[in-house]
Amino acid sequence: MTYRDWFPSGKGDWFGQGDGGGEGEGGNRPPKFKFPLNKTLTITLVILGLGLFLVQASAGLLTDYYWYQARGLTSVFWMRILPQWALFGVAFVLSFIALSGSLRLAKKRAADISLPDEIARMLPLRAPFAGLIILAAAVLLALMSANGVRDQWEVALKFINGTPFGTSDPIFGKDVGFYVFTLPFLRLFQTWLMQLLFLCLAGAAAIYVLTLLPKIQLERRADVPKPVRAHLLILAAMMALNWSFGYWLERFNLLYSPRGVAFGASYTDIHADLLALNVMTALSAIVAVLLVIGIARKTWKFSAAVVGTLFVAGFVLRGVYPNIIQKYVVVPNEFTKEKPYIENNIKATNEAYDLNDLTIMEVEPGERVTEKNLEADPDTLRNVRLWEYSPLLRSYKQLQEIRSYYDFLNADIDRYSVDGRIRQVMIAAREINLRELQNPTWTNTKLEFTHGYGIVMNPVNEVSVSGQPILWVKDLPPAMSIPLSIDRPQIYYGETPENYAFVNTTVEEFDYPMGNANARTVYSGLGGVPMGSMWRRLIYALDFNDSKIIFSNVFTPDSKIMYKRNIQGRLREVAPFLMYDGDPYMAVIDGRLLWIQDCYTATADYPYSEPVLIGTGRGRSRINYIRNSVKATVDAYDGTMTFYVMNENDPLIDTWRKIFPDLFTDGSKMPAEVKEHIRYPKGLFSIQSEIYRTYHMKNPNTFYNKEDVWETMRDGDDRTTMDSYYLMMKLAGEQETEFAIISPFMPVGKNNLIAWLAGRSDGDNYGELLVYKFPKQKLIYGPTQVNALVDQTPEISAQLSLWTQRGSDVIRGNMLVIPIDNSLLYVQPLYLKADRGDLPELKRVIVSTGGRVAWAEDFGTALSKLLGLSAPPEMIPSLKTETGVGMDIHQLAERAQEAWEESQKALQGGDWSSYGDWMKELEKAIRQMTDMADTAE
Repeated sequence: MTYRDWFPSGKGDWFGQGDGGGEGEGGNRPPKFKFPLNKTLTITLVILGLGLFLVQASAGLLTDYYWYQARGLTSVFWMRILPQWALFGVAFVLSFIALSGSLRLAKKRAADISLPDEIARMLPLRAPFAGLIILAAAVLLALMSANGVRDQWEVALKFINGTPFGTSDPIFGKDVGFYVFTLPFLRLFQTWLMQLLFLCLAGAAAIYVLTLLPKIQLERRADVPKPVRAHLLILAAMMALNWSFGYWLERFNLLYSPRGVAFGASYTDIHADLLALNVMTALSAIVAVLLVIGIARKTWKFSAAVVGTLFVAGFVLRGVYPNIIQKYVVVPNEFTKEKPYIENNIKATNEAYDLNDLTIMEVEPGERVTEKNLEADPDTLRNVRLWEYSPLLRSYKQLQEIRSYYDFLNADIDRYSVDGRIRQVMIAAREINLRELQNPTWTNTKLEFTHGYGIVMNPVNEVSVSGQPILWVKDLPPAMSIPLSIDRPQIYYGETPENYAFVNTTVEEFDYPMGNANARTVYSGLGGVPMGSMWRRLIYALDFNDSKIIFSNVFTPDSKIMYKRNIQGRLREVAPFLMYDGDPYMAVIDGRLLWIQDCYTATADYPYSEPVLIGTGRGRSRINYIRNSVKATVDAYDGTMTFYVMNENDPLIDTWRKIFPDLFTDGSKMPAEVKEHIRYPKGLFSIQSEIYRTYHMKNPNTFYNKEDVWETMRDGDDRTTMDSYYLMMKLAGEQETEFAIISPFMPVGKNNLIAWLAGRSDGDNYGELLVYKFPKQKLIYGPTQVNALVDQTPEISAQLSLWTQRGSDVIRGNMLVIPIDNSLLYVQPLYLKADRGDLPELKRVIVSTGGRVAWAEDFGTALSKLLGLSAPPEMIPSLKTETGVGMDIHQLAERAQEAWEESQKALQGGDWSSYGDWMKELEKAIRQMTDMADTAE
């Protein structure tokens, strides 16, 4: 290929100097085109078009600002936006200066290269507009370079506001805050600088190649002028220096090495890799100096040899040498060599997961529960949970959804004071489910059906004669059998809502069904964002791509739009740097419905700490440090968010408080009514349980040999792991019953109970972890072993087989291990569900202690059979004669009759939407009656 192949335009150089074409020197030109619109109109249309484009492009930003403004969080909005653009701006300016300087220098030096005239005329970089090409390239490349760091605003802000941990790593002696706040920023800077230098080098090299290649091909020799070599080699030397900086930073990454017996820097990492990285740091700096010296050389051989030597050294020092050390030094003497590093890992992991301050108690439970134990611990017996989440939720859905467009997403557990006693309850919110609307028009989904309504609540241990929960709060409007008031039962913000809705319009909202009519309401809370003006309606129409927002006549000056209504999405919008527990729960506080959300501060940068993978709602994340430093609340009626800081000793939350001082509230300001309902978060407890089952072994020899690893309890089937669970219990050595979460453990490969971990939730004891260890030389039954005893009981196994043969589904709940005084009681609820229905019935309660098993229709009777008592203990409620759901077979029949009559009215009136709704209600009532009849057999 010759220069003619590169520039085939023939003689002449640029524009209009060819043989054909235009008038004058260029030949005949075509007639001049005249634009059909006059100049003023053209400019006006361009301005309008540009304005519309800018409004469209900024609509999302404006709606976000309006949302933050309505919440009183504009300082948070600007603190999230401005640092991103500041970081982008700084990176862009620095990148542009470096790139434009390098490219202009390359252009200047390329212009000094002596070339034949016929080649010089062809070069684009010698054209009149070459400067514009250089400028455009510099801008484009600078945008690419800066855009990569804009989203790293959190890294930059944590670097600026970082808080020391007060704990140093055992290798380099640096505070943990260096690894969490400083090192990520240094990595970011080094990576960005390397990319920038590469772009400078690549851009300059491209200019020189375009200039010299035709000459090289023409003259058949590669003679690169010294100024060109100097430019390229200086850039390469700067890259080598940055590479040296990268090697220096990589030394700290050794503290996250997975190579050894335990996570973190091992013997090989310290005695081979660290040495290699120190050498490579120095070699890279030397290479930078040699590259500059290489400028005086007339060929590239010296520079190539220098760079090649660096790569060979890296391969030997970082690949071959560590493997030799590992194979011939460490493996034959593994424990001896790795012992101090195992100790580092154990210490750091227990610190990172807040497991250092556990209270450990050695307990020896009695052989079995006795009547004396029952009398000593009546409150625990009053709160034994008989309702599993899944069967209870099915009952809620079948009996209390009331209409098809309502839904219960989750059942949660909490405790309330009732008649002077703390009672454990299950609670669920009745949320709106727009997917089940028969006629999902814009008016219905955006104006009328805007909210859910009320809750369902039942005690965990009370059952009706028909095997259904006894509901303390039920129906629409809420009917309550306990002294509890709900002044605002409407649920505008919850776990379900993803859509936006409008309130305070000319259309009254649907509140709840009421006989043959519907109750209506007009919103009167603080929630929502004002959007009564035409400007705001335009902005929201553009952002939500909904033209009806502009053209509908339902809006008034007081109208509001509610969006970001999903509670976790709402909180994550304001504080994306927190992690959120997967189980927010609702509490009734001062007549209002309040969501409580546990929030975590977490990082994967704690040196030497064992990492775990956790679900975050946005996939899975790797962390090795976590604290439950924040409890957030969201009002279900107006969406008010409050972030309470509950841990004053967490450097991560201290850092975020510096960044967002207006976002957080001191935990001491949390109302007492809210504190009564906070609990040890299940997500954190599960992570700590998983870590503790291995890291309770503090002795490095025991840890190395895995002599005493535990595992979470299995419930019956070896493949089914028991989840941790909440219960009301009296902890050993305590006088009062309290709300706690526990997780039993058993030795790996065994089924006996070896220990259990408890997290406390009440009062001043909140957040404490307790470990109860059982004697290893004594058999303490585990849930799997008790399940085996149950299956071997002839009466039980025969009845289970009979139910199965009749086509019923037998649902066995978790085998709960419940401490009673100084003994252990095992309780397992058993549910029956008709094959044709979806309404489970609590049919039996299985109890066990000391190797004995009994069952009965209710907990009290089963316990009296187990212990040989003449009557059930008086503190345990018996079966209730009422259904407990406010709806027996006769009430369901009345509902079916009402649905039939209303459907016929709608049919005669031609209202097909209402007809479909009522027919669906009829079908649901009939199905529930069938379920009741089937489970009663």
